Amino acid sequence: MSVTQTPVLVVGAGLAGCVLALELAHHGVPSIVVERSARPPRHSEPSLVTGRGMELLRRLGLAEAIRSEGADPDAPATVVWSRAIGEEPVLVSSTPSANELRRQYANAGGSAPIEPYVLLTGAGLTTRLRTAVRANRLIELREGWTFTDLRLDAGRTVATVFDGAARVRHEIEADHLAGCDGAQSTVRRCLGVPLRDAITPARHCTVSFRSETLRPAYPALSTITTDGTALIRRDAHDLWIGHVPLDQDDADLTNPAALLSKRLGPRPYEIVGVTPWQEALGVAGTYRRGTAYLVGESAHRFHPPSATVDTCLADAVDLGWKLAAAVQRWGGPHLLGSYEGERRRQAMLERETLSRRLEVRLRFGRLAAAGASPDSLATLLRRQPPDVDPAGATTSHHATSPVVWHDGPEPAGTRLPAVRLRDGRHLFDLLGPQFTLIDLTRGPDGRSLLAAAVARGIPMAHLPVDDPGLRSAWRSHLVLVRPDQHIAWRAAGPPSDWDAVLDVVTGHRERDHVTT
Repeated sequence: MSVTQTPVLVVGAGLAGCVLALELAHHGVPSIVVERSARPPRHSEPSLVTGRGMELLRRLGLAEAIRSEGADPDAPATVVWSRAIGEEPVLVSSTPSANELRRQYANAGGSAPIEPYVLLTGAGLTTRLRTAVRANRLIELREGWTFTDLRLDAGRTVATVFDGAARVRHEIEADHLAGCDGAQSTVRRCLGVPLRDAITPARHCTVSFRSETLRPAYPALSTITTDGTALIRRDAHDLWIGHVPLDQDDADLTNPAALLSKRLGPRPYEIVGVTPWQEALGVAGTYRRGTAYLVGESAHRFHPPSATVDTCLADAVDLGWKLAAAVQRWGGPHLLGSYEGERRRQAMLERETLSRRLEVRLRFGRLAAAGASPDSLATLLRRQPPDVDPAGATTSHHATSPVVWHDGPEPAGTRLPAVRLRDGRHLFDLLGPQFTLIDLTRGPDGRSLLAAAVARGIPMAHLPVDDPGLRSAWRSHLVLVRPDQHIAWRAAGPPSDWDAVLDVVTGHRERDHVTT
């Protein structure tokens, strides 16, 4: 059995795995990615990448490639709630088109993302990401290789993988292993990590089909009916995606056309594909065992997966830059330790939001069956979280993270405002790949702080900004920004103990100093 060594082994080349490998490469760290399937991805269900998700992809130079796969940027994202496909809607909610939001964001003053959302198929998203992975010289993608087992040795992880084409087993020794292998994660199972569901999983299936005669009463991106069926118009060529709940009579999925006839009415259906799944709201009990980590759907099972693209994306970016810091030996042990605290907390919040949406959907069906009026049903639906969140977690914060330092009039841990400078450039586009010290002081303080950080081997860019409007708007004139565009520290002037700040934000000591 051959043995290969790598700083990081990534298991799975889906959304989380590809972004993690690309994030590592962004910081100069090589990796091996193993993907069990040798075929191109075929997920036809639509995925929403919000504005915040597109900001993270823009850092990696991927925003335009991803957007080129997307739906019409001038078309609004409309969701219809209806008693049945052919009936008039109970409620119509519409999100402005991507291009309209781009115009609105230009005047938002930094609170909105610099990129609008994009809707595209899961296959289109993964295909674009894998293309970028294959083109990156720091990433070795091995398709048709299946991860089968691992053992945690002192300070490393040893994985067993199977090359399906050569019918040969290999061992890969990695300083760190990231399980990005989906909701049924083999890595999670090997680590013995439980997935804790908030609900009893319910059986569903996704059916891709064509129908020339299916015509909802109201054209929309998505139509949701009282029996829980969600119907999505994929394109202008009569291609549809149906998310269908299954009952005890639907055990046999060999005749999906009959299932569609039962839910949508009898008519000719051309079946393109069928995927069974369970509606679940599960979060892993831990995101880490030793030098092995869970990322994306391996760490949280939310369905449909297209609803949580941003969560997977942010997991990969967060772990990626922290792994790079560990491999390059400028990050301390608490930096990698903060991955679980920051990202598992976000998954728990996401689970609460999805749980509320699920309960509203179930109540919608129960009340409609009991004869509730359209007005009362519409009132119920208006109380739920928005069907489409185009901006994403632009207000996300890591104020409780052990690797941010609070020392001034404004809290740390929040996303940096995405302001446009007076010369027209986006502040986000000027940030370095590692830490960036934004300096509005017009003096030598920023350069002195930078020199002290570089002397300790901490990669940091110095960004002097001469913008009177920004200087007057921000009370903090020194702002230290993490690679993920969150603020690690900020203050009106130099701190009394810069070494202590650096110790905390790089994970070399636990935070024990908080000023509010």
